[in-house]
Amino acid sequence: MRPSTPTQAPAGSTKREVVVGRAMILGAATLWGASATLARIAFRDHGVPPLTMVEMRLLIACVLLLPWLAWRRRAALRVPRRDWAYFLILGLLGVAAVQGTYYYSISRLGVGPAILLQYLAPALIVGYELARGRPAEARTVASVIAAIVGIALLVSGPPNAASHPTTLDWAIGFCSAFSFAFYIGYSKRGLARHSPATLLFYTFLVAGGFWAIVTPPLRILAAHYPPSIWGLFLAVGIGSTLVPFALFAGGLRRLRPVEAAILATFEPVVAIALAGLVLGEGLRALQWLGAVLVIAATLLAATSAAEEVAVSAERI
Repeated sequence: MRPSTPTQAPAGSTKREVVVGRAMILGAATLWGASATLARIAFRDHGVPPLTMVEMRLLIACVLLLPWLAWRRRAALRVPRRDWAYFLILGLLGVAAVQGTYYYSISRLGVGPAILLQYLAPALIVGYELARGRPAEARTVASVIAAIVGIALLVSGPPNAASHPTTLDWAIGFCSAFSFAFYIGYSKRGLARHSPATLLFYTFLVAGGFWAIVTPPLRILAAHYPPSIWGLFLAVGIGSTLVPFALFAGGLRRLRPVEAAILATFEPVVAIALAGLVLGEGLRALQWLGAVLVIAATLLAATSAAEEVAVSAERI
């Protein structure tokens, strides 16, 4: 064994970082899953347009994050000019695209198919790694398969006949998977240079600004939403955007993109289970089996990540 240098983290601390990263990703997935019920209530019971919800959650997150950064992390607001293009691309093709396509898919295809399509992202990431010549571990491939099959069982149910989705609707649904996979991979690149707070603020700002052009804020104000809806916007802006995206970025900084994507598949388990409790959409036997498969996939991904860190540490 070679002696450790000051830049090499001890094996124990590296293992702790992986554990923390897994916990952060699972925390983000739990919050995203819980907020899906809030979004469903807004769409179904109050007629809030999906893109309005997307815009409000992003702008609220920006409004809350900016004063905190200005007070505690002012250096995080300074970004080199050479990185402006990076934040523009990630904000538009990552954050704006993934949230816009996902909420549009929910409104047109239903929650189940929308979740299933978006969580094809882990398979896309594995395929990308294979295309780059990196061999995929058997355990990683097994966890991707278990996650996809589990989500398919979780979202199984009667089709959403009321919406009559078109070919374009399904195409946008598939785009949500590509944009989510892109967001994970491209965020990982930026986290090597910038703090999660910097990444979140500027990508939220770009994405929120884009959707503000699509739906001007004055049009949202003209809708005269009651205080309860503004409270819902605030809850989604904090609990579905600011906090979980911060957790996800922190976890992604510590894990490989494919492990982060697989662990995030815990979201539909939470979403469908909570929908059963709050909205009366009970789970059938096959859906419970799907939940077990998704949980098994997250455990496989977590174990694979931990073993990889242990092997890497032994080589130091």
